[in-house]
Amino acid sequence: MASARGEFSSRFGFLMAASGSAVGLGNIWGFPTNAASNGGAAFLFTYLILAFALAYPALMAELIIGRHARANAVTALRSISPGQKSRLLATTVGFVGILTVSFILSFYAIVSGWMIAFFFDPIARILGMDGLAQWLTEDAVLRNSLFVVLFMVFTMYIISAGVKDGIEKWASRLMPSLIVILALLILYVITLPGAGDGLRAYLVPDFSRIADPALLVDAMGQAFFSLSLGVGTMLVYGSYISKKENLPTIGSLVALLDVGIAVLAGMLILPAMYVALNNGVQIFDESGGLIAGPGLIVSVLPALFNTMGAVGVFVAFAFFALMTIASLTSSISMLEVPVAYGVEHHGLERRKAAIAIGSIVTLVSLVIVFNFDPLFDLVVTYTTEVSQPLLGFSFCIFVAWIWKRNDILEEIKQGCPEVESGLFWKIWPFYVKFICPVAILVVYFQ
Repeated sequence: MASARGEFSSRFGFLMAASGSAVGLGNIWGFPTNAASNGGAAFLFTYLILAFALAYPALMAELIIGRHARANAVTALRSISPGQKSRLLATTVGFVGILTVSFILSFYAIVSGWMIAFFFDPIARILGMDGLAQWLTEDAVLRNSLFVVLFMVFTMYIISAGVKDGIEKWASRLMPSLIVILALLILYVITLPGAGDGLRAYLVPDFSRIADPALLVDAMGQAFFSLSLGVGTMLVYGSYISKKENLPTIGSLVALLDVGIAVLAGMLILPAMYVALNNGVQIFDESGGLIAGPGLIVSVLPALFNTMGAVGVFVAFAFFALMTIASLTSSISMLEVPVAYGVEHHGLERRKAAIAIGSIVTLVSLVIVFNFDPLFDLVVTYTTEVSQPLLGFSFCIFVAWIWKRNDILEEIKQGCPEVESGLFWKIWPFYVKFICPVAILVVYFQ
């Protein structure tokens, strides 16, 4: 069964795919501004603790369920449910997860389309095609529609090729490229006037804020969001892991990679924002907070690149290459969730499933593009703020309260025979049973 449905051929391939799923646009623009708005290094310190104390246990829950069941989210949850009521709940949670991740991908494709458009902008300027460059950077329905379709075609192409020849192959190429581009941009930006102020905003702690409930909730929410939890992506990727792999170890490596890249993103974005301020670009909104979200990426930073002269064209090219890669590594994990269900539960051929489901998501994206103001924020809110936390809560309930503890232990032992005597097994069951569900509900009700 494992060979028929695909499997990651190496630990490196899985790590690149899983960290690519976790490292997305929200990490790159959300984490740095969250940190700067919540006491700088005080937020960073709190985030690091919560990422490993709370988000990592929830990540492990998805990976363990996935590898045990070797199946999509619906089938996997049903396989660990002993009773009729729990199986009904499993089916409901699985389907809601598939719908949620599909709607997340539908708005994500729009923002990712913007990244591709801005990626082509410096190329057009180098070629002297100023009219095209202007069209690429103007918010218009036609531009947004074309680049949504282009982005989804890329995503469908990769998913169509399968686990080893699609997801693993491309993640193993894209993620190292992302890390190299990120490091080079950091080295350049921190040499510019004003960058020091950004580094201080990011790295100098204001420990008077560390007990602020808002900081704790923001850090907790960022930690869960950063690791791409709650919608089944890590469960499905976990189902492609070899039984020989040490799950606690590779789960730790995924968390380390994701947190490391998020922290590096802060080393780029915050200094870049203060360089922009030094160059006369507005970086604060009307309430006095730092501009965050898509506005940061399509407004503040392009304005900064325009103040850099000739070198700004090349910096813009590198930055939006970085953003496009981050978009794609996340989108392929999202599309894989419904495609895995279609292939395994309905017997669809993978290529047909990827095209059919990807086309449906594209149509939903286009509906949002043509009705942007009423729909975009609505879809974002209900998927990421309402549905995703509740799904994360449900996964914790399944692994800690419904699935038998001995079965979990036996699954982990397959790749880590000594786990029962280690620190992980002494702490993780308690965390995922009591601490994680409470933490997720705290974030949800805030």
